[in-house]
Amino acid sequence: MSFRSLIQDMRDEFGSISRHGLRASRSHRAVAAPGVGASAAAGLVDALEGTCWAQLPPELLREVLVRVEVDDTLWPSRRDVVACAGVCRAWRGIMKEVVRVPEASGKLTFPISLKQPGPKESTLKCFIRRNRTTQTYYLYIGITEALADDGKFLLAARKCRKPTYTDYLISLDMGDMSKGSSTYIGKLRSNFLGTKFTVYDAHPPYDGAVVSKSRSARMVGLNQVSPRIPAGNYPVSQISFELNVLGSRGPRRMNCVMSSIPASAVEEGGKAPTQTEFPLNNIDSFPSIPFFRSKSAHMDSTAPQIPAQNEEKLVLKNKSPRWHEQLQCWCLNFRGRVTVASVKNFQLVASDETGPAGQEQDKVILQFGKIGKDLFTMDYRYPISAFQAFAICLSSFDTKIACE
Repeated sequence: MSFRSLIQDMRDEFGSISRHGLRASRSHRAVAAPGVGASAAAGLVDALEGTCWAQLPPELLREVLVRVEVDDTLWPSRRDVVACAGVCRAWRGIMKEVVRVPEASGKLTFPISLKQPGPKESTLKCFIRRNRTTQTYYLYIGITEALADDGKFLLAARKCRKPTYTDYLISLDMGDMSKGSSTYIGKLRSNFLGTKFTVYDAHPPYDGAVVSKSRSARMVGLNQVSPRIPAGNYPVSQISFELNVLGSRGPRRMNCVMSSIPASAVEEGGKAPTQTEFPLNNIDSFPSIPFFRSKSAHMDSTAPQIPAQNEEKLVLKNKSPRWHEQLQCWCLNFRGRVTVASVKNFQLVASDETGPAGQEQDKVILQFGKIGKDLFTMDYRYPISAFQAFAICLSSFDTKIACE
């Protein structure tokens, strides 16, 4: 059997088992984050026992898995890469070495990828679907060049109004967005006027991160479903909206202080903290997502760096629009990714006060814009993660009378 035929045989077998496993897992509970269900992984193990795959030489096995990872660059075919990591300890070890973090590869593979900085050399093109009836929002990554397609589900958020504030609870599970869920990964909280927001990560963004001492954080601990689920409120970003001097014709003025990212991250050779795994005591809380500890040993797989106390934090601000003489309006160049004019549309760049001098401030780190009644594009890059980008975009949905 040729090497190419060997790889194709593996793909065919994985495809059949993965589809069967996913159907079985959906009957138990629907979880659509990156990865496949536990039953799919179990099916792979059972099917491979007693076959040629179980006795495959390590060198040849590595070559096969490397080829699978290189060829399957986009979803849905990339599910084969995740399936390989769920077969056994040896296969997972190889995939941990092969699969690189999004910063270097530009790919989202395992659930932990959503907490890691985006690519440095390109942007990840995503889109958000809004459901006005249920007050929910769903983040997908595009699988074609279209502005929006079927997409690969990444994250979900649910809006919860309180008397003095509003929370957006963010989860890996589109079917369970409660704070007590094992798939809850963070939240966005606004003040009464909807002009100031704080993004909280449910897991430490770096070693030594300080958890919020708010009353809500203590209440989560009391209401936990399982003691294995961490109940952290780690502030990672503060977002503020200011008075728009251009009126309703221009975008809102945004200011984002990234508490967990140093300003040097956008400089040449700069580094942003990278979460490499979810907390150890949280592994068993994800029965349907068995690959949360998968990480890349290919690139700095050590613990996230601890930002110095006196180190300047990265500050993002919205890019100033330019006056278009022919259209007689303020415009931003979204490069075809935004088709509907809206006050919600924005582009975030590094602030002049914290970013390096020169043209670096022209590099758009996060772009958000409307393409339909309840459809929006979201493109992001290094040094922020999909989770942080999604939370920032959620802050733009509320009407802000004080800013318009």
